[in-house]
Amino acid sequence: MPEFTLGELFSGPGGMALGAHKAARAVGVGLRHGWANDYDANTVKTYIENIEGASEESVICSDVRSLDIESLPHIDGFAFGFPCNDYSLVGENRGLKGEFGPLFAYGVKVLDYHQPEWFVAENVSGLRSSNGGDDFAHILKSLQAAGPGYRLTPHLYRFEDYGVPQRRHRIIVVGVRENLPVTFRVPAPTHLGSKKWKSASSALENIPEDAPNQEITRQSPTVVRRLELIDPGENAFNARRMTDDLRLNVKGATLSQIYKRLHPERPSYTITGSGGGGTHGYHWSEPRALTNRERARIQTFPDHFKFIGPKESVRKQVGMAVPPRGAFHVFRALFRSFQGEPYDFVPANLNLDGSPVDRELLVDA
Repeated sequence: MPEFTLGELFSGPGGMALGAHKAARAVGVGLRHGWANDYDANTVKTYIENIEGASEESVICSDVRSLDIESLPHIDGFAFGFPCNDYSLVGENRGLKGEFGPLFAYGVKVLDYHQPEWFVAENVSGLRSSNGGDDFAHILKSLQAAGPGYRLTPHLYRFEDYGVPQRRHRIIVVGVRENLPVTFRVPAPTHLGSKKWKSASSALENIPEDAPNQEITRQSPTVVRRLELIDPGENAFNARRMTDDLRLNVKGATLSQIYKRLHPERPSYTITGSGGGGTHGYHWSEPRALTNRERARIQTFPDHFKFIGPKESVRKQVGMAVPPRGAFHVFRALFRSFQGEPYDFVPANLNLDGSPVDRELLVDA
């Protein structure tokens, strides 16, 4: 039975790790926590609280730029969801020229020094268009050439096609060391097509009264009145019943998610970790923002997963995390590959230079 020790940079609260550990148990692979790093103190506390084997000694709270990578213990596997701020389609999209864009290079340093057998890297779908695609091509080339060299499988995953009740599209690059006789293939979707997608209402069923992080946000009377005029699936700009005094009139914003209410029969739109008024995600029948537990449910965190910190900190942690169920499918396929077990797979939809294999497949809805 293969056994791996996992290291993580930019670990977040543990969505990637939780999915990896569940996949290891499902496949019969040994997976141990080695070390993890994140710069946010509350996020680190959440990781320690919930991830098997994590401790105050093994989860390092620091800016990655001050981390002594060479002093970290040996690892066999590596995961890193490097910061997406400069690659997101929202904002300035500064790419490798931004403050956060170059931080992927610290993942490359881990690969150079520790040379793990495999790695899993995650980022937003906007990465593929950053700087005309040049940034993504540079990142892929750097990952491929790191350490002893890695065979890469980049793919744009639509997590709603894997049972996540949310339209969340993320690039995941799986790398396997070139000197290993292991071939990773993209796991076939398990919930392909709108009739198989998990709905928002199914995700939020039967939340226990004592579930952690279930505090209700108090809404102002104006917000309550506005939400009462927005039907499921509508937002503050295109709501048909909206009155002139409550409508938000911003040119070109009719497709916005501002004050958008979930539709109970469809997956949620993407849960985010930041943003001001109107960006918190809104219930389809009650005139209020979602609770953090409801956001965590949509992100597929189990109810026993307790997020540590004030409400806004928890909201950020949930929104920035990798959905554990999405990570599970990727890691399960990876571990099956190492065991030589067959599984259903599909062709990768991204080339090794980051370009799309078929542009029709990569239209973000």
